[in-house]
Amino acid sequence: MSRRKTERLLNLVICLLATRRPLSAEQIRHAVPGYDRDSDEAFQRMFERDKNELREIGIPIDVVRDPWEDEPGYRIERQSYELPEITLEPDEAAVLGLAAQVWQRASLAEAASGALLKLRAGGVHTDDALGGGPGGGIGGGVLELRVDTRDPAFPALWQAVRDRKVVRFDYRGAGSENVHTRTVEPWGVVSRRGRWYLAGYDRGREAPRAFRLSRITGPVTTTGKAGAVQVPQGVDLRAMVAFPDEPAQERIAVVRVRRGACEGLRQLARAVTPGGDGWDEAELPFTDPERLAGWMASLGSDVEVAGPPDAREAVIRRLKGALA
Repeated sequence: MSRRKTERLLNLVICLLATRRPLSAEQIRHAVPGYDRDSDEAFQRMFERDKNELREIGIPIDVVRDPWEDEPGYRIERQSYELPEITLEPDEAAVLGLAAQVWQRASLAEAASGALLKLRAGGVHTDDALGGGPGGGIGGGVLELRVDTRDPAFPALWQAVRDRKVVRFDYRGAGSENVHTRTVEPWGVVSRRGRWYLAGYDRGREAPRAFRLSRITGPVTTTGKAGAVQVPQGVDLRAMVAFPDEPAQERIAVVRVRRGACEGLRQLARAVTPGGDGWDEAELPFTDPERLAGWMASLGSDVEVAGPPDAREAVIRRLKGALA
């Protein structure tokens, strides 16, 4: 199933679950992204196929006929859709909850949020508990666990592990500015002490290896067919990334800071020298260029990294990625 179709079906399910009243086909057509807005015949064929596919996988779509309306309405009753009560052990529930929340980092989360916004903009009352916004989501208004990473390579690697496809990427070694292309059979993506790693088989070195995601530069591409990667029996992914911590060599970044801005950065700087052009120059200690780049990029136009070159290039990559 293509990604576009998957997003459309997901949006349709969310739309029919979130509405408090049955929606006509025309309302669904304008609320759910992916449907043809120009051809009535094309929309009807696609909508009928989508309804049939959802029903085949066990999602009940009810047809409601209102004597005061010309067109039937559609909705999914929450009681029919929800699973019966499931009893899990505490550790099973924790793992399941954590895995379910990973999708908030995936591209489908944006599509789902967009569907709800379109419904509300069209005057359709929705159930906020589905939106995951303030007061919504698991527990409604309580602190919830989230998997978070700013590493751009995470979504592509996570999908490659899921699809068991070989990946190729450029990788910068520890304590070096040299970049080499790696071809890896991905076995899993693992977090250790706040950092994310890819564990797998490095075809170039012909040995299992772990790669820190923050050192991957540029896009991650896949090669070969899905299902080509076989994870060895009994492999311990966490053990693969449990190597001794690398010595952190502290360096100094020279950062131009707009006058009157970024007070937090100024407090952490070793020194701040006033400039005559409306910008000050700060000396900021750092150990990881990618982490520094994530922080600097979040400050937008109020900062400019002048050096060292690898830190400056890391910021430029982040900004170009955001622009793309």
